[in-house]
Amino acid sequence: MIIVSDTSPINNLAAIQALDLLRELYGTVVIPEAVYHELTDPDFPVAGSIEVQTLEWIQCQAVTNSAMIEALSNDLDPGEAEAIALAIEIKADQVLIDERRGRLIAARLNLNCTGVLGVLVEAKAQGLIPAVKPLLDALIDQAGFWIAQPLYDRVLRFAEENESE
Repeated sequence: MIIVSDTSPINNLAAIQALDLLRELYGTVVIPEAVYHELTDPDFPVAGSIEVQTLEWIQCQAVTNSAMIEALSNDLDPGEAEAIALAIEIKADQVLIDERRGRLIAARLNLNCTGVLGVLVEAKAQGLIPAVKPLLDALIDQAGFWIAQPLYDRVLRFAEENESE
């Protein structure tokens, strides 16, 4: 299975010490150079920085279709644009993107797409975690991940857990 990730899923899962879920679910995760640079910018240290530099199962790959990146960059940040372009280029099975605009564009380009919330639901479905709710709460409290209440409740329903009170 070929998985390409944008910055947010790696950054947010690393912030809650759950990055290894990506390895357990997918084996290898490929990131484009822009995502690598976003995560390792020395002027803006973020969770996931050390991991993308040291973990063998996170592989950085250059995108060769610069015209595609340029076209996507009109609407997306560099990491999203390169993640989508790389996913198309290497015929990825799925692209991991959290931002709404990136997901919409990925879907228009016929890419299978999920985000960090989908990763958590899948991890529970495969028995890798006992519950989604504690990790959802950690994303909000520790990573500063914003989740609207209706989405929070919907994720818990998908995971077959009690909704928030």
